[in-house]
Formats: sequence, C-alpha cells, structure tokens
Amino acid sequence: MAPTKDLLADWQPRHAQLFGHHTIKLQHRLAETGLFTREALGRLIERCPRDHYGILSMGLDKTRSEKIHGEIGDCSGLEVIEAIEKGRMWLNIRRVMDFDPEYRTLLDRVFAEFEARVPGLKTSKRNIGVLVSSPNAQVYYHADIQGQSLWQISGAKRVFLYPATDVFIPPSSIEKILLRETDEDVLYKPWFDEYASVIDLTPGEMLTWPLYAPHRVENHDCLNISVTMEHWTKEIWNAYAVHYGNGVMRRTLKVGNPSTRTTGLGVYPKAASAFAWKKLGRETQGEVVKTRGFRVDPTSPHGVEFYR
Repeated sequence: MAPTKDLLADWQPRHAQLFGHHTIKLQHRLAETGLFTREALGRLIERCPRDHYGILSMGLDKTRSEKIHGEIGDCSGLEVIEAIEKGRMWLNIRRVMDFDPEYRTLLDRVFAEFEARVPGLKTSKRNIGVLVSSPNAQVYYHADIQGQSLWQISGAKRVFLYPATDVFIPPSSIEKILLRETDEDVLYKPWFDEYASVIDLTPGEMLTWPLYAPHRVENHDCLNISVTMEHWTKEIWNAYAVHYGNGVMRRTLKVGNPSTRTTGLGVYPKAASAFAWKKLGRETQGEVVKTRGFRVDPTSPHGVEFYR
C-alpha cells in the first residue's frame, strides 16, 4: 500500500536552495510502499534480467579496489539475500524501472516531489536501483557523473563525502570516467578522511550531495538494503559536456588545462566535440564482465562458492 503522505518526510524551505549544491540529509517514507521488504526484493531479484544486475565480492583494504564479479545462478531471490547476509558482497539491481512499473511509478513520484519544491528544477534520464549488501561490506572511493541520492531502507551504513575539488577529484579523473577509460573509482589516500563529512545513514534517511563529490561507504555490522536514484538536469548536462569536451581536447589538441566553466558560449563547442568523439566511435564501450569468480551459495558459511 503506497503511503498517502509525501515520500519526502521533513523537507524544509531552505532545502530548495541547497539541493544539488550541498549535502542534504532528509527523512523519507519509501519503506511504507511495501516495495522493499525481503519478500518483495526476493521477487524483484527473480524477475531481474541478467544484464540488469551486478554482484561483487570486495576486499578489506579501503585504499585498494579489489572486486570479484559473481553470479546468482539458480538461487531464489530470498536465498540470494540470505547468502549476502552471511558474506561480503554487494548486489546492485540496476535500472529497476525498466522491468517493473511499480518502481517507475515510485521514481516519478519522488522526482515530482523534488520538482514541486525546487523552483526551476527539471529532471530527466531518471534512474532507480536497489542495493542489497553484506554486513561490513564497503564501496570504494568513487564519483558519479549524474545527480545522485542514497536512500536507506534497512540496516545502517557510514558515508564518507569529500569536497568536489581538484584535490580530491582532479578534472582529468572526471574526464576518464566520462570517456569510460576507467570506472567510477578514483585515487584515494587515507588522509582524505580528515576532510570528509562522515554521515551515518539509518532506516528512513536519505542523502543527496553535490555533483562529482567523491564518496565511499562502509556498512555497519548488519545486512543493508538501500535505494539509489539518479537524475540529469540542464546544469548537469552542461558539466558533462564541458568535462567530456575537455577530455577530447586533451587527447586530440594536447590542451593542458582547459577551462571547466559550465556556463556561457564555451559549453557548445565542447558539447559538439563530445558528440563527434562518440559519433566516430572513439568512446570506450561500457564494461563487459567476461570472468565471474564466484557463485552465490546460501549453504556456504560465507554465502559464496569461488570458482577454481
């Protein structure tokens, strides 16, 4: 049963000015929709097309990205959740709205609330994903290329948010992500934590943060169920075009330090160069996982069977 009240539970007028520019922590009512119970997520996992999910096992070292891709196999959805609860895994169900209309309705409702509260906000290319992750699992230091929010349903996690400045994410790193020369991971140094905003996220809370702000996540000692939502705006598209165009200029004209200004006439030639780069097939194609190192196994003490 969908809640009759707003999904954003404690919005304040000041949040309209902060949205997209500063970190905001809000209360929400997503759990009341019934779409994120274990049973509902078990059914979602079983309906999920193979190309819409990724399941990873990760290492303990937060300074070095260690990921092993896996597969669900013949497990039921509830068995997958049971295995994740015993292991050190992170299941990402991507673009849920593509194959389940209830989640698309939820996604549209959330952004209708945002747009009603933030003057001039117009969003596009919206996306909703579901994360089911193990106790003490982590997400490595990375940055996203679109507007991003994280909604906690059950369990608890600690989010480390870093300034979106050249020190913590150089423009060249953003360009590599946009041109798909690397994934979202970027260089992390332990001393970065001295400058991080550290936020514990508990059920019924959500976070949104500035574009390109690097972040990493550490689960508390409990199973976590979370939701991610992504969106684009004209401002986000301009930033994408500028950084992408700068990346093309570095690789073709050997320009050393191009401007990252996202307003004015300079945006358009960079957008044109980005379009041409893609049209010529120069962009690296999306990641294709050719090797999977484990299979989910709810009967195993750690929830996985690693392949030899």
